Amino acid sequence: MPAPLELLKLHWGHTAFRSIQEEIITSVLAGNDTLALLPTGGGKSICFQIPALMQPGLCLVISPLIALMKDQVEQLRRRNIPALSIHSGMTFFDVEGVLQNAAFGQYKFLYVSPERLETSLFRSFLPRLNITLVAVDEAHCISQWGYDFRPAYLKIVQLREELGKVPVLALTASATAAVQDDICSKLNFKQSSIFRQSFERPNLSYSAFNADSKLNKLLDILRKVPGSAIVYCNRRKRCKEIAQELVRNNIVADFYHAGLLQEERNKKQESWIKNRTMVMVCTNAFGMGIDKPDVRTVIHMDVPDSLESYYQEAGRAGRDGNRSFAVLLYRERELMDLAHSPEVRYPPVDEIRKIYQALANFLQLPVGAGEGLYFEFHLNDFVRQFELDIFLVMAALKALEQDGHLTFSEQVFIPAKLGFTCDKESLDQFQQAHPEHQELLKTLLRTYHGIFDNVVSISESLLCRLTGMNAEVLRSRFAMLEGFGILKYYPQKETPQVYFNQNRAPAAYLSFNQAAYFERKLQFKKRIDAMLAYVRLQAACRSTFIGNYFGDTNLSRCGVCDNCLQLKNLQLSKEDFLSIQTKILETIPESGIEVKTLIDQLSGIKKEKLWKVLDYLHAEKLLIMHNPGIVSRVHA
Repeated sequence: MPAPLELLKLHWGHTAFRSIQEEIITSVLAGNDTLALLPTGGGKSICFQIPALMQPGLCLVISPLIALMKDQVEQLRRRNIPALSIHSGMTFFDVEGVLQNAAFGQYKFLYVSPERLETSLFRSFLPRLNITLVAVDEAHCISQWGYDFRPAYLKIVQLREELGKVPVLALTASATAAVQDDICSKLNFKQSSIFRQSFERPNLSYSAFNADSKLNKLLDILRKVPGSAIVYCNRRKRCKEIAQELVRNNIVADFYHAGLLQEERNKKQESWIKNRTMVMVCTNAFGMGIDKPDVRTVIHMDVPDSLESYYQEAGRAGRDGNRSFAVLLYRERELMDLAHSPEVRYPPVDEIRKIYQALANFLQLPVGAGEGLYFEFHLNDFVRQFELDIFLVMAALKALEQDGHLTFSEQVFIPAKLGFTCDKESLDQFQQAHPEHQELLKTLLRTYHGIFDNVVSISESLLCRLTGMNAEVLRSRFAMLEGFGILKYYPQKETPQVYFNQNRAPAAYLSFNQAAYFERKLQFKKRIDAMLAYVRLQAACRSTFIGNYFGDTNLSRCGVCDNCLQLKNLQLSKEDFLSIQTKILETIPESGIEVKTLIDQLSGIKKEKLWKVLDYLHAEKLLIMHNPGIVSRVHA
């Protein structure tokens, strides 16, 4: 069997591993349960793909992101590595076919969503799948105290029990120390082999600006920093408006969000990757799994609600190691709204029950029905019909999702499906009477095995290529054949979907874990507080602040963030420095003091100089900074 480095060269063309990839691979090959924290673009997939290729059997990859799942499977196939995936929108027979291939074919990787693990079909095939490694991507989703909790991840531990000694590799780009411990606990790690790449990004300059006109500041940044850029916004409408404004100012820009059709999203993404579009203005639906190393600037027009998501999104800049910029634009009013957001995001439980009842009415779903079913769900229609606040609805849906009742997805792609509704004799007679439909019918029968007996997913683009028809003509032919009673055609869907994990319950008796709900609210507030502290950071290094938040306490000042650059420009003699240091240490009582109070008491010293010395004492571990804004001395 080739060594890890040989496989890396053979399939990926790289001559060396990045950072801690090799240590992670060694741990996995030794059969250890392993947690790997690698930043966005840090090469997480290599850490399970190479061990899987070095041993017999199948690697089960659990991922919540359909787009990323499909992308990785396509990349593996291009490297002649057999891989499969199961995602939402596939028919029972499609899924059964994939599982049969995984069980009896020569495949190395099977990608599934966490929800798929609970289905009876998957569980019936599990004993026949020779799984020798489980990779859990986006592993922070397993923690209720993390920023993107998904209840289905909690079911992975049951899979572990059934698989026995099969090792697990959990991967994430960002998790605090508490979430890291929770991941290891929830996945029932036999031992904790934790590998964490430094959060230091020496080529990435972080900055935050209180901008009266965000658009003018954005234009100024994009004109000063040439090259590829991402501009993140919270709202879809705003993405389009800002992109149009950039175009009016002679900047080659486009917009992207989850409300666009899949084909349109693919075209926009491809244009940006190939540098035909220089600036992509988008929601956080953009960027996951995109391998573009030469992004020079990532600009946030709105403040994210956690450092975890900000670090991931900002980290898409400068993966090639060249100087890049992560800029956050804000206004004071925005920070006040963010501070109040825990009350908005976590509404009273009675309000959640009302939304649940309204949803059941909207979908015309009776009590005791719905489990395992998808329903088209147009959010704006729902809000308008029931005269509801859209933010309350989104918060309630998220709460119901995290409590395991349902799943709301804005990015569900359900491909077109087709099945025959006549017998073979009737089909033969029809083809003789209508020869103009013969070629299409024969193409369907040749291309899709089992289509005559089952409803199967079809690729309209493939059928267009095979028949020479355009998509509009193809669909009109399907409509005609359906009218003749020959087949049943189900058009593809890209509308938002609600999936019910459980049968609908009476709203008044809906089981709801209120203790866990309020704990999640508390953890959310802590993440908001950390985000606000980052934005308002004055003399402290932004890179160091981010690293410390994730438990990486061995970082030095980056020297390139806005605060570091400002302090470089502040002249301070050695005598002044020692004098200010003495006054600070004499002023701080044994019990500690609020930084604001300390600054008020030392009002005779310029704030810039005071912050510079405070920052130095903190970096040298002579002072400890506590949340929220308390400083105390370190005693020998």
